[in-house]
Amino acid sequence: MSGLVRIGIDVGGTNTDAALLRGGKVLATVKTATTADVTGGVANAIRAVLDGSGVTGAEVGAIMIGTTHFLNAVVEGRQLRKVGILRLCGRATRALPPMVDWPADLRGIVDGGAALVDGGVQFDGAPIARLDAREIRAACKAWRAAGIGAVAISSVFALVDARMEVEAAEICAEEMPDAAISLSHRIGRTGLLARESATILNASLHALGQETVGAFRSAFQRLGLFCPLYLTQNDGTLMGADYAERHPVFTIASGPTNSMRGAAFLTGLTDAAVIDVGGTTTDIGMLVAGFPRVRSEGAEIGGIPTNFRVPDVYSFGLGGGSLVRSAPLAIGPQSVGFRLAEKALCFGGDTLTATDIAVAAGLVTLGDPARLRHLDAGFVKATVEKMKADVEAVLDRMKPSAEPIPAVLVGGGSVLLEGQLAGTSVSLRPDHFGSANAIGAAIAQVSGEVDRVVSLEGTTRGAALEQIVEDARTRAVEAGARAESVTLAELEETPLSYLPGNAMRIAVKVVGDLAA
Repeated sequence: MSGLVRIGIDVGGTNTDAALLRGGKVLATVKTATTADVTGGVANAIRAVLDGSGVTGAEVGAIMIGTTHFLNAVVEGRQLRKVGILRLCGRATRALPPMVDWPADLRGIVDGGAALVDGGVQFDGAPIARLDAREIRAACKAWRAAGIGAVAISSVFALVDARMEVEAAEICAEEMPDAAISLSHRIGRTGLLARESATILNASLHALGQETVGAFRSAFQRLGLFCPLYLTQNDGTLMGADYAERHPVFTIASGPTNSMRGAAFLTGLTDAAVIDVGGTTTDIGMLVAGFPRVRSEGAEIGGIPTNFRVPDVYSFGLGGGSLVRSAPLAIGPQSVGFRLAEKALCFGGDTLTATDIAVAAGLVTLGDPARLRHLDAGFVKATVEKMKADVEAVLDRMKPSAEPIPAVLVGGGSVLLEGQLAGTSVSLRPDHFGSANAIGAAIAQVSGEVDRVVSLEGTTRGAALEQIVEDARTRAVEAGARAESVTLAELEETPLSYLPGNAMRIAVKVVGDLAA
C-alpha cells in the first residue's frame, strides 16, 4: 500500500479540504468552500486537487472522507428517523426508561416508542429472564403499523453475552424485513443508558448514512473514480463505506482527530499539543504516541450522554471568520463562517473579522490590505495579542504538566497566531498546515474495538484476553483492514472487585493497514 495514491477529504462547516498523497508524499492540497449539499463541495475539492497534481482518476486507489455531516444532523435535529427501542431487561432497569436523559426536543424527534421485554443477562452471563419472542413480535407489529423503519436493540450486560441481542435482531428482521437494526454491543461500551443512547442515535442516522454514502459514490463515479471509499472514525482510524452506512454514529467526532493525526504525520512528532484553527472554532488537543489523547468520560452529543471514546479536545469560538468588536475588545464566538470571502473587510465586505486583523498586522497576505488602513495600529496589536493569549490559556489547561511541550499549529486560521506560544518548547506550522485534516484522513489506518466484562471463573485471563483480541481483529477486518497487518494498539484491564466471580472489564483496540 506504500505506493497507493489516496485522496483524503475533510468536510468542515466553512471549508472542504482535500489532499492527494502517494505513499508518504503529499502531492497536492486544496481548500474549497463547503456547499449546502456536502457532495458538491467534495466533488469540487477532488477536481481541484487532481487538476493541481496531474494525477488522473484512474490512478487513485482509495478515498478517505472525514465529515461533520452526521454530527450536524444530531445537533440541529434534522434528517433523523424515528426509532423503535427494544430493551432486553426482564424486571431490571425499568426505573430508568430509554432516552430518560435526552433533551426533550431530540426525544420528540427520535422516539418511536420503547418496549422493555424479558431478556438480558447478569454480569456473569446468567440470564435475567428468558428472551420473550412473543413480546418482541408484538412490539415490531406496533412499530411497523406506525411506519417506524429503524430499531435499536440493547440488552442488560450485552457486552458480557450478546447472543440475546442477536436473537432479538433475527426476530425483528422477520417482522420488519426492511428495518435498519442497530445492536448495542456493536456500538457502545459499558454502561447501559449511555450504550443504549448511542445505539438509538446510530439507528436514527442509518437512513442519512445510506443517503450520504450513496451520494458520495455517485459523485465519485461521475468524476471517473471507482476506487474504494472509506470514512474516518472518532478515534482517527477508517471504516469501509459499507460499514459506515451501518454505523454512521462512529463518524461523530472525527474532525479534530483527523487534524491531530495529520499534524503527527507532517511533523514526525508523536507527543505534542495540536492547535487547529479553522474558520469558526479553535480545537486544542494532545497527541500521545501518535494518536489523540482520549477523554476518560464519554462524549455528550447534542446534549445526549453517550460512552463513545472521543479525542480529548477543547473547542472555543476563535477562527478566521470570528467577529471582532471593540470597547470592550471581544473576538468571537460569532463568525461569518463560509461567508468570509464576501463579509470580511479585506475582501470588500462590511464586517471586521479576525482575518482582517491578521492581514492588517502583516501575518498573512489576503484580499486588499488598503481597505484596512483605517484600523488603529494599537487596536490591531491588542487584538493579535488577545487571540494568542486566549489560545495560551486553553493550552495551559490541556497540557499534562507545567513542562514546555512542542506545539503544532494547523488549519487555515492558524495564521492568526504570531510567534512562539507560552508554555511550548517550539511552535511549528508545517508545510500543508492548512490541510492537515485532509492529510490525517488520507493516512489513517483501520481499527477494531471490543469492550467487554468477563468472569474469570472457569477460565484464565489469557484465554479471555485472547478471545477479546480475536473479536477486535474480526471487527477491524470487517471495517476494511488487511488481516495480516492488524496489531494490538490499546489494552485496558480493570478488575471489578465489587462483583462476585472474579469479574474483569477488558477493553481492546487493534489497528491495521487498509486492505488492497
